[in-house]
Amino acid sequence: MARSPEYGETWVYESLVGAIPGLDLSDRAAIVVQFCAFELAILAVAASYGLWEAVVPGTIAVLVATGGSWLMLRFSRAVRGLPTPEGYRRVLFGSSVEVVLGVVAFVLLVTYLFVTDPRTTGQSLLVAWLGPEPPAPAVALALLVCWDVVYRIGTCWWASVAGLWRSVTYEFDLETSDRYARADGINVAFAAGQLLLVPFVLGHPLLLGVLVGHVVAVATVATLSGRLQRRSGIRGEERDSNGYH
Repeated sequence: MARSPEYGETWVYESLVGAIPGLDLSDRAAIVVQFCAFELAILAVAASYGLWEAVVPGTIAVLVATGGSWLMLRFSRAVRGLPTPEGYRRVLFGSSVEVVLGVVAFVLLVTYLFVTDPRTTGQSLLVAWLGPEPPAPAVALALLVCWDVVYRIGTCWWASVAGLWRSVTYEFDLETSDRYARADGINVAFAAGQLLLVPFVLGHPLLLGVLVGHVVAVATVATLSGRLQRRSGIRGEERDSNGYH
């Protein structure tokens, strides 16, 4: 029976939700609150400044972020329901590398939005959505939503890399290997959900390439991880059937 996760063995997102004093939300309730809070903020800013054209891309970005939260939780529950080595648990949940990846990706995204994009396309994505003189609250909210999405992209990538490391380092029986492969499949679905953003970056080749490339990379790493894990499981069962230990 899997023990309950402790702080340091959870995603930062899970730790933050669980650490709010007096708040004990189910996973579903936390995700609903996340979506409603962001969506209400988007509608309030749109109504205040007449930025209704930004509502659709903003809502899609919030859907990607909240859908990512749901799949993050499904993935983490699936992994914790398996015989998880302590080393893998610490690497996956306790290292906070996903936050570092998220911060790096966010810095690169901000640099692209404010420097690279205006120079290469003539009109930045923010100006296209928020107008030539975007209000400060709208920019702040847009960056907050972007961070929410980018953090989940960093988490998705780290889960894939940690899964590949797990498949190289640890050996499980075939049944457990197949269950890990299914958990990795959740992470691939997590990445694929980010393709909902593609229609909004079609005029921005660099951003489009990074987004699609990220999804392809996650799917490739997860596939390789699953094959390596299953292959080691087959070898282990062959050794057991031949009487080797």
